[in-house]
Parts: sequence; structure tokens; C-alpha cells
Amino acid sequence: MAQTEINWDQQIPLPKLSPFHAKIAVALVALLCFINSYDGDFVFDDSEAIVNNKDLNPATPLNNIWRNDFWGSNLSSNNSHKSYRPLTVLTFRLNYLMAGGLHPVGFHVLNIGLHSLISALMIDMFSILIGGLAYDGNGNRLNHAPKASLLAGLLFAAHPVHTESVAGIVGRADLLCALFFQLSFLTYCKAFRGGRENEEKFSIHWIAVSLLLCAAAMLCKEQGITVLGVNAAFDVLLICNVNVYELSQRLFLRRKAEDVSERVKTGLLIRLALLAMGGASLLYARWRIMGTGPPAFTEVDNPASFAENVFLRIVNYNYYYSLNAWVLLCPWWLCFDWSMGCVPLIKSAFDWRTAWLLLLWCFLIGLISQALCSQDSQRRRTLTLGLVLLVVPFLPACNIFFRVGFVIAERVLYLSSAGYCLLLAYALGHCCGRWSRHKVHYNVGKNLADRGNTSAAIKYYREAVRLHPTYVHAMNNLGNILKERNELVEAEELLAKAVLIQPDFAAAWMNLGIVQNSLKKFKEAEQSYWNAIHFRKKYPDCYYNLGRLYADLNRHLDALNAWRNATVLKPDHSLAWNNMVILLDNTGVRRLLPPGSEDQPKCCQLPWQSGGAVPSLGEAGAGEEALRAVSEAGSRSPRHPGQLQHAATQTGPALQDHTTLRDSTTDCMLQHTHTHTHTHTQVTVHSFQLCTVSILFKK
Repeated sequence: MAQTEINWDQQIPLPKLSPFHAKIAVALVALLCFINSYDGDFVFDDSEAIVNNKDLNPATPLNNIWRNDFWGSNLSSNNSHKSYRPLTVLTFRLNYLMAGGLHPVGFHVLNIGLHSLISALMIDMFSILIGGLAYDGNGNRLNHAPKASLLAGLLFAAHPVHTESVAGIVGRADLLCALFFQLSFLTYCKAFRGGRENEEKFSIHWIAVSLLLCAAAMLCKEQGITVLGVNAAFDVLLICNVNVYELSQRLFLRRKAEDVSERVKTGLLIRLALLAMGGASLLYARWRIMGTGPPAFTEVDNPASFAENVFLRIVNYNYYYSLNAWVLLCPWWLCFDWSMGCVPLIKSAFDWRTAWLLLLWCFLIGLISQALCSQDSQRRRTLTLGLVLLVVPFLPACNIFFRVGFVIAERVLYLSSAGYCLLLAYALGHCCGRWSRHKVHYNVGKNLADRGNTSAAIKYYREAVRLHPTYVHAMNNLGNILKERNELVEAEELLAKAVLIQPDFAAAWMNLGIVQNSLKKFKEAEQSYWNAIHFRKKYPDCYYNLGRLYADLNRHLDALNAWRNATVLKPDHSLAWNNMVILLDNTGVRRLLPPGSEDQPKCCQLPWQSGGAVPSLGEAGAGEEALRAVSEAGSRSPRHPGQLQHAATQTGPALQDHTTLRDSTTDCMLQHTHTHTHTHTQVTVHSFQLCTVSILFKK
């Protein structure tokens, strides 16, 4: 039964606090969330249960609280609500006695204090239900889920559905019931100080104390008896580690008795028998006290229970369940009284509201299947116990065993919300764990790729994508590596999926275009490039690749324009400059020159863009004109490499043997290079430009 530390617990973005500090933090959160209710007045049910209840008056005999119901009526009366909660009434009487009268502040302050105490104790409950029950050598209990239990405790402390229980004074019945419920559970856990290895050796004394605390919870509110169901589930799932699904299969298939007995130990059967006998005794005593008759409610209190059609009655009950679930999930609309027609009855199976109860049961069935059939034993136990804590305390209010006197009452969700918070913390913890795992794999893959180990990088990128199927950055990087390894088909699939998931992922669009170009899908590649440019306006690398595509298609003007855009956006884009020079050299200048681009920034315009004369290469006198163009470009903008290079490149093809021009151009480029020796990048770029000029004159 002892478990190792929960892996996903470490990924929750919360500090790892000691049990004491975690309880203090949760108690403070509970206090801050509900402290503003301290100065409230007696409202709604407070009037009947407190203001008009004579049992609170010290002049009334104390024995009366043991004979009367929660509202001060005699239990034998036909008008009695039959709610027997003497311990809760006793605390009301103490408030009255200490304050010297009916002063609501003292009542509210005690409610807030109780909620803070209960929230703190939830840390112990959650740590056991999530991380298991284990002790160190000194007998101190270990918390194997410190962050998950803290998260669940914070969610419980701050949940808005507790407003009625804490701010309404009569909600103290739910608070006291929850407190003794916790104490009963934690006391039951003390019966197993020996751990799982000694599960047959348990303390019957602690089990007896647990049953007494269960009785105290019932004397605060009837819901308290449900702790026996939680204790039994804890024993079966955590102490004995029984796989309920596997055990049911063995029983259903009628395996040999010894096969089943291996799963169900004698000690478990004894403990379950003790819980069953204790529960039966408490129910019998409660039935005798109530006067052997159920309370009488009217149709106004619970209209669904008076519906003549059994099917519609069941449908309405399930609709109420879905509303309770929605209040837990999204406590946006809260109300202290849902009666008097607040929830109209469903009178037809075709009512659109039936969709909510169908959605609820689809979700519950899916959750139950995970809780019972998961291969992960830790997940199986946590989900099952979370569902038990969610559902079992709600059973007395579900109209199955007896009719209740309300439609929806948020205060009955006080204990059930603990199960919801446990399940939510588990879900959030696993999301954090999954995100952390795929993030780690992505980072390792990126590091390996940067170091040139692409084979290992592929492995980690694939794992990142497997753990998080919509991780577009991992898909993009993996597609890039596969592209370099010429595994183009898979690369295209990955990149296409990445842009489908995130349509504005410009880098993935560009890489997809490169792969499609390599696959000779020119039309699709062009569209991918333009999609990349659409989502990232300044994208020189994409313009460069677009120019390559156009060059492959012999669309020279489009290629030249694309590379020109690349150099305008990034003046030191050496590859774009190189391709422009080669294209101009191979095809001639005059017929490829684009029209004037007056809209270009002046700092990026070449001589022919700013009105400079462009010589007709190959014509007589072109060499002298070209030489003047080079000199003029150098004098106009000695710091702009683009103008110098273009002036040089447009003269080169026509004057291949003109030594003076070559030397002048080379000297000009060298001079420009020496004026920008302050950074390594600029020296490299200008050296490249010098080389391209020299190449042009080698023919």
C-alpha cells in the first residue's frame, strides 16, 4: 500500500511546502475568501433555526436539544422536519451563551473558523487519497503528493459553492458534519500504522473511534454516515490494493474460490463487517429517534418527487444532478433557494434540457471506465477515490433512498466538492506533467540538433510529438531535419499537420514550401511561401526561397523581385545577393531590370532605382559609363554595399577584359570593406560581395 512519490506531482507549479506550512497557507486562503461574511445578519433559514428556536435560550432545559429537531420542533410532531442535529444546535446555544444574546457576528466568525480548519485538514485527506498511506521509521506519516494535495486544498478552500455553507449560519450543520467526517476518516487511517506489509494487523480500537466520530458527524447532519463508504473504499483500494475490475471479472467468470481469496484478505472482510455493523446500528438508532416515520414535504419543496410519471421523475432527478455538477464546475449562478419554480420541471423527453443529463452521464461513464480499467494502478486508485468522495456524500440528497425537501441545495455539496477538487487537481497535475515531459523531450532534441546529432534529435522530437500531438514547434523542427535527410514525404506530412493546427505558423509554412518545391509541387510550394509572408510581413528568408522557386520555373523577373525584397528587408542577405548577381550575369541586365521602385526606402535603393542612368551592356562606350556608375555609387553611398555591388555587377558582363574597370571596382569594394571592419558579420558580407564582383570579371 505504501507508494513511491508521485511523478506528476513534481510538475505542478506550486512550492513544495511542509505539511504544517501547507495547512497554514490553505487556512489563510479560506479565511481571506470568506472573511467578508463576518458582519452578516440572520437571514432566510437562520430565522427559524436560530432566532425563533427556543432551544438556544439558556433558560430552556438542555435536554430539549436531544428531543427536538434542528428547527426546535418535537421529533414526534407531524410538523417536524425530522432533521436531528443536536450537536449543531448545541454550538448555536454556546454562541448565544458566550455573546449574551443573538448577536450574529459570533455565529459568522465561528463558521469562518470552521471552514478554515476543515480546509487545512483537507491537506491530510488529499495527501492520503492521492499519495497513499506510508510512514517513516519514526512513525511519522509521509506525504507522497505534497503539491497535488496543496493544489486540491487551495481549490477546496476557495470554491465559491461554499458560500451558502459558510456565510449562512445554518450551514454550520454542513461544516461540523464535514469536520467529524474528516476526523473519522483520518482516525480510520491510524488503524494501519504498520503499513501494507502488516495489513492483517490493524487496530480495532482506532476503528471503534472512527465509528464514534461517524456517529458525531451524523449528530451534526445526517450526511455524516457516508464517511463509512469512503473508509471502506479507502481500505479496499489503498490498504488492500484490490483491482475492483479484475476481481469482478474473476467473480463473474466463476473462478476458483482460492483465486478470489488471494485478492480479498481475511482482515479486509473483518473490517468491512465492522463498518457494516456500525453503519446499520447508526441507521437503526436514527430511524428510532426520527419516530419511524419519514418527514412530510410538499410539492412546493420538491416538485419532481410528486410527478406521476416515473420516467419523467427520473429524468428530472438526473437533470438536478447535472445542475449540481454544473454548479461545481462553473459556480457562476449561485442561489440560497432553488425552490418555488426556479427550476421548471421537464415534462417531455424532447425537452432540450435532457441533453445536459446525457452529457453528464457520458462524462461519468468515461471517468468510471478510466477509474476501473486503467492499466496505471495509481491513476485507477486516485480516480476511483475521487469519484467516491464526490458521489457518496451526495447520496442522501439524491432522492433515491427517500424524498428530500429541496430541489437544489448548494450546502449539501460541501463534502462532495472535496471529491471534485481532488479530481480537478489530478487532472491539472497530469496536464502539467504531460506538458513538462514533452517540453523536456523537445529541449533535448533541439540541443542535440544544434550539436549535429540529428539521429538522436529525431528520437526526442518524435517522443515530444507523441506525448503532445499538437506540439507544432516539435513538428516543425522534426520536419526540418527529415527534409535535410531527404525524407520528404514524412516531412511534408508533419509540416502540413503543423500549419493545420496553427495556421499562422509562418516558419512551418516556409519549410513546407521548401519540401513541396523539392517534391516538384511548385504550385503548392508557391502558395505556402505566400502564406508564410502573409503571416510574417518581414520575412527575407522566405523571399529568398520564393526567388529560388521562381528561378527553377524560369520566371526570372519574379525571382529577381523576390531576391530584391529579401535584400531590402535584410541588406546583408548574402545568398540573395549572390543569386541576384548570378541571374543578372547569366541573363543580361537591361531586359531584367524591374521598373522604378519609388516606394522603396531611399537607403535601400540601388542607382538604377534612384534615377541613375543604366548603361546598355555590350554597346560602345558602355565601359566608361559603367565605370562612372561604379565611381558615382561609391561616392554617393560609401557605406551601402548594395549600391556598390549592383554598380559593379551591371558592368561586369559587358567588360570582361576591361582591366581598369575591374581594378577600380575591386578597389572600391575593398575600400568599402575596410570601412566596416568593426564587426565580423559585416566583414564577411562585404568580403562575399568583393568575391562576387571578382567572379563576374573572370570570363
